[in-house]
Amino acid sequence: MSMFVESVMTDLLALQPDAQDLLFREARSANAFTDEPVTEEQVAAIYDLVKFAPTAMNTQPLRVVLVRSDDARQKLLKHMSGSNRDKTESAPMVAILAADTDFHETLPRTFPHFPGAKDLFADDAAREQAARFNATLQIGYFIVGVRAAGLAAGPMTGFDSVGVDADLLPPHLKSIVVVNIGHPAENAWFDRLPRLDHDEAVITL
Repeated sequence: MSMFVESVMTDLLALQPDAQDLLFREARSANAFTDEPVTEEQVAAIYDLVKFAPTAMNTQPLRVVLVRSDDARQKLLKHMSGSNRDKTESAPMVAILAADTDFHETLPRTFPHFPGAKDLFADDAAREQAARFNATLQIGYFIVGVRAAGLAAGPMTGFDSVGVDADLLPPHLKSIVVVNIGHPAENAWFDRLPRLDHDEAVITL
């Protein structure tokens, strides 16, 4: 894409160019972090943005499990695969992003105009499928929320989810992604990999 076309594209967006870069163009998955801590206030600010992500019937099944204690970190590490173990051991903050399969219990409050909403999710298997799908939507927003806080995210699916669920989570939570969070170190980034062009990904019918 030429510099001219890229400039025109930038101008068509409501976000200022520096915000576009922070959230998308210059952001990448981080593999190493400084030792600067991530505060509870930063996590709260991130969630205060992420909670507005769209979900079907406002189900909001994402649960963010912060792994702060040494004991919890060690339990998590034994379930991480390969190099993900070292990344997770050294990250200042680690979050398990999970789907709450009991999300339907809050529907009378979060979807109040439809009194029968909770009853639509009586089937356990269908409810878990809905929980996982909608939590995954929210996970994308969570990563953007981390970037909006001036931090970097290192999301990983290379772990034993069954083991994580058994060792760290209550039965109604199902882990989907583990995310390392912090200020990126100088060696945080791999080279940017190619992206598909508009004409390859956008279909007009």
